[in-house]
Amino acid sequence: MIQVLLVDDHPSIIEGARMLLEQEGDIEVYLANSGEEALELATTQHFDVMLFDLHMPDLNGIDLAKQVLSVVTNATIIIYTGFEFKNHFNLMIESGISGFLLKTANKEQLVAAVRCALRGEVILPLSLVKQLRRTTVSVSEVRPENEPIVISNLEYEILKEISKGRSNKEIAEKVIMSQRALEYCLTSLFQKLNVKSRIEAVMRANQMGLLSDSYFKP
Repeated sequence: MIQVLLVDDHPSIIEGARMLLEQEGDIEVYLANSGEEALELATTQHFDVMLFDLHMPDLNGIDLAKQVLSVVTNATIIIYTGFEFKNHFNLMIESGISGFLLKTANKEQLVAAVRCALRGEVILPLSLVKQLRRTTVSVSEVRPENEPIVISNLEYEILKEISKGRSNKEIAEKVIMSQRALEYCLTSLFQKLNVKSRIEAVMRANQMGLLSDSYFKP
């Protein structure tokens, strides 16, 4: 029996994925809805494959993977997320993660990802591979530390939705994450842009040429 640990703070996502995997008959799925719970399970029990949500309020999937791999060095981990963006690709590879799977994947893709990971194969969606050929959305302005501000594709999409007047709930549904995870992302984005509110973030992004006037809600 293949033991799988699935970590996600979104109830419908986690239950749906478990149902699809366990329909195979030879896969048994254990669930965790927070990074802390996942870390305890992953370091005290054996799992053949682990799927970590990238965006969780307490601990993102990549940092969770790093902590697990520091204890279970041969762990097989796949990042499972509702939004693809390339800025975390290098971190994923460097941290030893075995793949990147979208939550929009169907049953066949989900099962194949687990079985491929077991064979030591890296899992990457074709859309992400194509995306890696594009340039990152970045800002020409330089911080005092001479470090350029870099906005991920996810943060860019969130900014566009804010500029359209969307609520946090609406944006969370759009990018397929919980509201708590979205708030976590907003906090990080505000710090990156050195602002304190959604309105300031949009104004700042517009000043830096990140947003087109066509995005703004009339």
